[in-house]
Amino acid sequence: MSDTDIKKTILLVDDDLDLLEQNKFMLESKGYKVVTADNSKKGWDLFKQVKPYAAVIDLIMEEHDAGFILSYKIKKDNHGKNIPVFVLTSATYVTGFKFSASTSEEKEWIKCDGIINKPVVIDELLQKIETYYAAKQK
Repeated sequence: MSDTDIKKTILLVDDDLDLLEQNKFMLESKGYKVVTADNSKKGWDLFKQVKPYAAVIDLIMEEHDAGFILSYKIKKDNHGKNIPVFVLTSATYVTGFKFSASTSEEKEWIKCDGIINKPVVIDELLQKIETYYAAKQK
């Protein structure tokens, strides 16, 4: 099996089981392998086991800071610092406040490569993942 035949694995962590399954289905329909966790502890354990191509993490899970902490731990890890980590939030939908990872201050408190608003537009997420890797090759 060549490298092009190996499916790229995405770690998806979300405590909303309906969204978790929906996003998993959509990513798999685009040809990715998806491993899922419904909380941050399982997400961390899977991350260490699988060494995914990308991680997509719900920002607010079982504890309000669970997604923040998990994304921070992943970005501090030797493998994690070399993969894209995106966090998901519905805060924009609920509050109208638009989260962004574009300012240096926010990059300090949210260790991630981007913030995706829920509901997730899968093609937008995948484009951000591939853009991350394209930028690394330059």
